[in-house]
Amino acid sequence: MKRLYLFSIRSFAGPFVITLIISMFILILQFFWVYIDDLMGKGLGVLVILELLFYVSASLIPLALPLAILLSSLMTFGNLSENNELTALKSSGLSLYQIMRPLTFVVIGIACFTFYFANYVIPVSNLKWHSLIYDIQNTKISTVLTPGVYTKDFEGYAIKVKEGKDSVYRGITIHDHTSPSEIKTVKAEEARVYKSENGRYLFFDLKNGRIYEEMDIQNPVFTPNGIPLGNRKSSRPARISSFEKGIYKLNISGFSLNRSEEDIFTDKYEMMNVFQISEAMDSLNVKKNRLLDQFAVGLKNQHAMMNRLKGVTKKEPNGLNENQVKEIKFEKLPKSEKINTYNSVISGLYNKNETITNQITFLETTDNESNLYWIEFHRKFALTYAIIVLFFVGAPLGAIIRKGGFGAPVVIAALVFMLYFILISIGGNLATTRVVGPFIGMWMAGIFFTPIAILITWAAANDAQIFNKEAWVKLLKLKK
Repeated sequence: MKRLYLFSIRSFAGPFVITLIISMFILILQFFWVYIDDLMGKGLGVLVILELLFYVSASLIPLALPLAILLSSLMTFGNLSENNELTALKSSGLSLYQIMRPLTFVVIGIACFTFYFANYVIPVSNLKWHSLIYDIQNTKISTVLTPGVYTKDFEGYAIKVKEGKDSVYRGITIHDHTSPSEIKTVKAEEARVYKSENGRYLFFDLKNGRIYEEMDIQNPVFTPNGIPLGNRKSSRPARISSFEKGIYKLNISGFSLNRSEEDIFTDKYEMMNVFQISEAMDSLNVKKNRLLDQFAVGLKNQHAMMNRLKGVTKKEPNGLNENQVKEIKFEKLPKSEKINTYNSVISGLYNKNETITNQITFLETTDNESNLYWIEFHRKFALTYAIIVLFFVGAPLGAIIRKGGFGAPVVIAALVFMLYFILISIGGNLATTRVVGPFIGMWMAGIFFTPIAILITWAAANDAQIFNKEAWVKLLKLKK
């Protein structure tokens, strides 16, 4: 039996390592394709690229492992079945379950390691590569200005430089189109470019330049007699000013990747393990309940102001105590006080409506944030289960199709994994948009493949001809 275990594990290890490397390579290429604009032309060193590659590889392992498990198990049992080794093992009295037992323990061990990896390592790797991408993105500001070419990457601006490097340029021209009624052009002999600490603004430290300001064509204004006002010839005023040194500021809040420093990312759900997510959810619920209580108390306190609809109290002029007041009916109030009361009530209703609208928005934002935390929480467990269930899809399927190598198993594994990827994508999108709960969205793929895995494993263990066309034809004829 030990030889069988070693034989099964050795047959599985080779295809698993190869398919894992191939899967990681494909996913890394996809990552570079997404961020190619941020990485090209930055003059990045080899160590920076390798560091980014290392962190990204760690975060991509959860997506590569299910594909590697599926393909390697399918190839392993496909090879055993194609070479009649599986038939020999069955003829010796071993069932398919006993043959799969050693690899089942191996896959369960891989799944447990994956959960540990996804819970403790991947949050750190996500934090690192997001921060590194942010740093790389910052270098894009200085390299996006290509000498001799107008740059229109900044919305509302067209910028051109004659020459320069390392954030220092000569012969710079800035066309500012942010104001619809004004055309502004700034020209300077030299400019030093730097970014604000919060990443929202870009500053040009200009030297020896001019500012050309030209108003847009104004519509003529006529007197009641039809005579145009002002000088008809100067319908487009302009102004030219010069400077020796000045700073020009551009708003680039929509230009960056909206990434930030590491300490800001630490409270995001992707950078937390399940225990941190649970603590964050507890604190979020406490915060939500506290604000709801404060909101309810505030409404009660404001409600007394609305009692002016029923009547107002007026203190008697003969020096009565504060509690000795007289109620005056609304109908007996003067007209001016009635109008003031109406206005006060309407204003109070508007204020309450605005307060309730803001509270609803706050609750929706809190629920959306809570939903994202729970999605990440279930994602870690669903990934672990997906590795196990895909093994019980691939291994018996390889025994049924009786094909090994990289031919048919690769095609079948690609189709199965494509279905799995579509399901986790649909489930994630439905859970993010709160169409379904986080549990259903994240476990959708596992729930779908569980009965399929049970059916295929049973069919392979009992030599059922579920993929035999003739068997299905006979079954349909018997039903008729």
